[in-house]
Amino acid sequence: MGRLGMHVSELSTKLIEKAVKEGFDEVAALVTKINSVMAKIANSEPTVIQQWVTISVNLYLTKSRRIFVVSLEPRSLEELDKPIKELIALAGKVIESPFYAPLPKVEKVEPLNMVDKSVIDYMDKMDQLVGLLLEASYRERIDSVAGMVKLSYVKRALSTSTSINAVEEKTSMTSYIRAFAGDGSGQWSFTSTKVDTKGLEYMALTAARFANESKGRIDIEPGYYDVILSPMVFGNLINYVCRMASAFSVLMGTSIFMKRSVGEEVASNILNVYDVPRDTELPNFVGFDDEGVKTYNKPVIENGVLKTLLHNTKTAYIMKSTTTGNAGWIAPHPWNIHVSPGDSSFNEMVSEVKKGLIITNNWYTRLQNYVEGEFSTIARDAIFLIENGRITRSVNRVRIADKLLNILKNIDLIGKDLYNIHWWEVGIPTRSPYILVRNIRITKHVI
Repeated sequence: MGRLGMHVSELSTKLIEKAVKEGFDEVAALVTKINSVMAKIANSEPTVIQQWVTISVNLYLTKSRRIFVVSLEPRSLEELDKPIKELIALAGKVIESPFYAPLPKVEKVEPLNMVDKSVIDYMDKMDQLVGLLLEASYRERIDSVAGMVKLSYVKRALSTSTSINAVEEKTSMTSYIRAFAGDGSGQWSFTSTKVDTKGLEYMALTAARFANESKGRIDIEPGYYDVILSPMVFGNLINYVCRMASAFSVLMGTSIFMKRSVGEEVASNILNVYDVPRDTELPNFVGFDDEGVKTYNKPVIENGVLKTLLHNTKTAYIMKSTTTGNAGWIAPHPWNIHVSPGDSSFNEMVSEVKKGLIITNNWYTRLQNYVEGEFSTIARDAIFLIENGRITRSVNRVRIADKLLNILKNIDLIGKDLYNIHWWEVGIPTRSPYILVRNIRITKHVI
């Protein structure tokens, strides 16, 4: 088939021609080329600066209502010949897919391009960004920091046998810093589609300040506490909620919305959560989904009410709805998440808590029951005890063990300031405020 160094749109078009020639009825090819540079920090030193290029190829193939999806990172075009030939040979031996629906015919595809020159320029100046993070962190009296900053330039091409040919280009920056001071630690994240040095500076200062303020930790008794969740923590939990708003999750029985309907109250009436694929300040912005359908911003939860299940053409066909521009060839998914701000300052939220906690970071969130939303997650780094409207002590690690719907329904106050978060535990870029949730079940963290 030729060389791999061709433009992504040329490669996606050739793959369509190849698969149709082999005998497939419908074909879609999504080719993504990502140029990335990442600087890692350990023990307050830049340990490595990595630069790499990845080309990923995702193929959607149908034959007589049978569906095949292939994901590869090929080194040559010849590596793509073999799976196409093998799958057409299998086409008559597998059952028809209950999720089959024809690829949509889209009259006009509208790419959403946003390439920021600062990201391209700083790919050769990563040492400057590392220096900025270290300098900002050490304005506080800390012992050490760790973390990373990553810049990416992405080209994404989609071609289909229904005559879609579209290309998008974009840039992004993702970073996090974890700071240490004695037995205290703090972490923060920041993401953008440009190099925002003020955002990086705020992230480093926040992590370092949390590290200092969380020294001298004490144990607390398990029980029910009012909890102020940081954007890091609420971002993690709302990622799970929005993934469960995928119609595929509902159909598969892995969603808290399985027993609930669009239009039903599922959260506090002050909560508004949106899927915002057209927000060009968050890295997963996209103008068209994997089926070539134009994306649009939409409410998932509005005034506490479930407003939208996320669809591709397949789930829409099964559930007698319409696609929401969130394909996934098999499972629709959210792109970016925006949580609307409230009208409370952070200090006002603290003053409204008689017995409670501030949890700034978490990890290892696990679902024990998807339909009921039973989960647990480890609160780590800076945790603070609130007594009678005042922050009094720092606290050792605890675990949140509750239900997602309880969290959503018990939201009492929402902060007025928004923060862009994206890291390991917040895989979908999320813009979120601080959130005060009443009566959360807190248990001991057992190592």
